[in-house]
Amino acid sequence: MDFRWRRLAAAVAFVGAMVAGIGPGDRAVAQEMRFDSGERAEIEDIVRNYLLENPEIIMEAVAVLRAREERATDERQQSTLAERRSEVFDSPTSPSIGDPDSDIVLVEFFDYNCGYCKRVVGHVFALAEDNPDLRIVFKEFPILAQSSELAARAALAAANQGLYAEMHNALMTHRGGYDEATILDLAEEIGADAAQLRADMDSDAVDAEIAATADLAIALGIRGTPAFIIGDMVIPGAVDLETLQDLVDRERDRS
Repeated sequence: MDFRWRRLAAAVAFVGAMVAGIGPGDRAVAQEMRFDSGERAEIEDIVRNYLLENPEIIMEAVAVLRAREERATDERQQSTLAERRSEVFDSPTSPSIGDPDSDIVLVEFFDYNCGYCKRVVGHVFALAEDNPDLRIVFKEFPILAQSSELAARAALAAANQGLYAEMHNALMTHRGGYDEATILDLAEEIGADAAQLRADMDSDAVDAEIAATADLAIALGIRGTPAFIIGDMVIPGAVDLETLQDLVDRERDRS
């Protein structure tokens, strides 16, 4: 193959790889087609001119890359859900409401400083009330601020007094920031022993639960809140009550 055809073939292969993604086979071909600096400059010039004349190919390449990354994320999530299913749905240290023995389980990762989490808290409790055969598991995932962790610790500490749901709701419906005084006031409002709650906030058990949830979220590729898991589905972002009910109904039908 003379240089002219080699140059054309290399340019076409290069542009095609940009659109379809460079795979192992493409790298092998690239290694076999060795060019000196002058030849390489001419090939790069051909590619540059082609891209300038056909800029839409860049968007095609971005779309292909995004789709590939989404598939990879989905595959990783499914693999993690299979490997760590008990941690997701049945961890004895993660607070829950509803039927403790139910196989229909909705898991929520959330942050008390998350506006979207505050927006759906009413939906979550309404869902529990409307579906007595449902178990809802709460995963404290404080990622937005230092005060998020303070609030998460308070909620987990309230679980020791059998008041997790009440503290969770109080924190989620609170308007304003979280500091120690505010949190202890909320604890007293729900009937908790504030002194005991403050001591339990720094316990090893609370440390371990927050760390375990963070590790699980990273493994699942959860980067924001809220995020819901039910069955084999990971649903990022806020959803309305109707959507949550549809998800529960679908999981119930599968059970």
